[in-house]
Amino acid sequence: MKKIVLTGLVVLGLFVSAHAEDGAALYKKCAGCHGPSGEKAALGASKIIKDMSHADFVAALNGYKDGSYGGAKKGIMKGQVTALNEAQIEALATHITK
Repeated sequence: MKKIVLTGLVVLGLFVSAHAEDGAALYKKCAGCHGPSGEKAALGASKIIKDMSHADFVAALNGYKDGSYGGAKKGIMKGQVTALNEAQIEALATHITK
């Protein structure tokens, strides 16, 4: 019985690892405006995202998704984040923030 449970956990771990989101790969489409390390103010107007906390970054992306965050250019970001799921947002936040 222990062998079956252990085997199941190993298989589950491999499945989760194989399907974990890759923040670096997701960030590639962001780098054009935000810079390779999140060091640029996108379009000269955004916050420097590498300086944001993890929680603030996640809140901002979720706010762009639901339209509750951002200034005059928030429509640009809404189009970028609409298709992102929670795991992808977390992966981006982990990749780029402190």
